[in-house]
Parts: sequence; structure tokens; C-alpha cells
Amino acid sequence: MNEDTAYAAELIVSELVTNAIRYGTPPLQLRLIKNRTLTCEVHDDSATSPRLRHARTVDEGGRGLFIVAQLAQSWGTRYTTEGKTVWSEQTLPTPASPHSEPTAESVQ
Repeated sequence: MNEDTAYAAELIVSELVTNAIRYGTPPLQLRLIKNRTLTCEVHDDSATSPRLRHARTVDEGGRGLFIVAQLAQSWGTRYTTEGKTVWSEQTLPTPASPHSEPTAESVQ
């Protein structure tokens, strides 16, 4: 995973966990799944639906899900009998083939 993807993942985790702490109901659970995409799931026991807001410049909060929507390929909410899971998926960079020619990015 490259540095940009890791940084975006850190921001996504931070925003989703912060939302769960502020608006959710304990217990909270964080799960990261690395496959063809990087999936971040944050579960809490509240059934309250998260809302994507467009914060004004003077607002101190309200940007979390907007940030997630900008950084993730997709995101959403799954509801269960025990609450909800807010998830996001990030595209992972394709690993370079060992026989491929170096690119300008890889030769810095």
C-alpha cells in the first residue's frame, strides 16, 4: 500500500470512529479488510442513520462523512438487529509486476 492510500485510510478510520464515538452507542468495533480493496467498517449499537452534510465554512463540525465520501471509492451503512455498520471502500493501487518497466513515480 502506498503512502497516499495509507494516509487516506487513516483519515477515513479517524472520521468513522469519531462519528461512532460522538453519535453512536457502545460498544464500538473497528474492522479493516484488505483484499482487492481496503474496506473499513465501524459498528455501533445505535440504529441512528449517519447523514452526509455540507458544512459551512464557519461550522466547527459536520465534515466527517463528506471527507469519507471524497476519499473512498464508495461508502454506506448496513443495519443489523444490533445496530449499524458504517463502511467505506478504497481502491488499492495495483502492484507493479516484477517484470514491468520502471515508471517515473518508482524511480524518484
